[in-house]
Amino acid sequence: MLRARLIVNPAAGAGRTLRKWPVIRDFLRRIGLLFEHDLTEAPHHAMELAREAVRKGYELIVSVGGDGTINEVVNGLHSSGGLGSVTLGIISTGTGSDYIRTLGIPRAPDEACRRLLVPAKRVVDLGRVEYGNGTARAERLFVNFAGLGFDAEVARQTSQRFKRLGGMPAYLMGLLSTLASHQNRDISLGIDGELNEKRVCAVVASNGRYGGGRMFVAPQADPGDGLFDVLTIGDVSRPELVWNLPRIYRGTHLTHPKISMVRGREIEVSSRQRMYLQADGEFLGEAPARFTALPSALSVAA
Repeated sequence: MLRARLIVNPAAGAGRTLRKWPVIRDFLRRIGLLFEHDLTEAPHHAMELAREAVRKGYELIVSVGGDGTINEVVNGLHSSGGLGSVTLGIISTGTGSDYIRTLGIPRAPDEACRRLLVPAKRVVDLGRVEYGNGTARAERLFVNFAGLGFDAEVARQTSQRFKRLGGMPAYLMGLLSTLASHQNRDISLGIDGELNEKRVCAVVASNGRYGGGRMFVAPQADPGDGLFDVLTIGDVSRPELVWNLPRIYRGTHLTHPKISMVRGREIEVSSRQRMYLQADGEFLGEAPARFTALPSALSVAA
């Protein structure tokens, strides 16, 4: 049995993880998992804890929280050079839990815990995005999806204006605020060297199939094929966007004439207007941005 280090984000799921953690901890002890744990204390603390766990030689590092916690843990593994030597476990206690839907990891904590005893490893891709952050350039890995435009503006509004509401209320307020104010952008979009100029609502690069709180964004995405599924929502009006949002939840949006999906390994986006960026639901910065697929970069206990 692998020795495990659990990184627990008590703020995930609008604070519900703090209430769930004692039950999860006691269940893990009853089923015999050998583990120690840390609680995060601030944003980005999970990265530091993941780096420390790699330095201490843990082979199984488990994220207990939401998709944002997974993102931080993976970035910590990357910055410590531990991606090739560590298996990532996931006990999802967040609001959306989009990533585990693609991987088939149970949402129920007790079922997810049992999979950690003798983990079946699944090798999956990661994404890397380089982007603007003030006057500098920055870089971040993502596990599930990253996007520019409408979805990133929702993430920005949610985190900067409505975070105090927590969870789904904060997201819904961010969504409604963005629907009222969003303007489409004129962009240059390059996918594996093929360049196009267009006006868009959003561009999303996906490894997983779900994003944005159970939206079926990329119905055919394969997290192990070495490619992004690149969704482009073109120059839709606000009424069109509102009318078609339910279709994104059902995965039937790809028949819309202003929506396209292609696969690619490298995507570049620049914009004439300010265009914001999110990765795994976290607001990061803005265009210009370059997305690069990292094939078979992570082992997950799935």
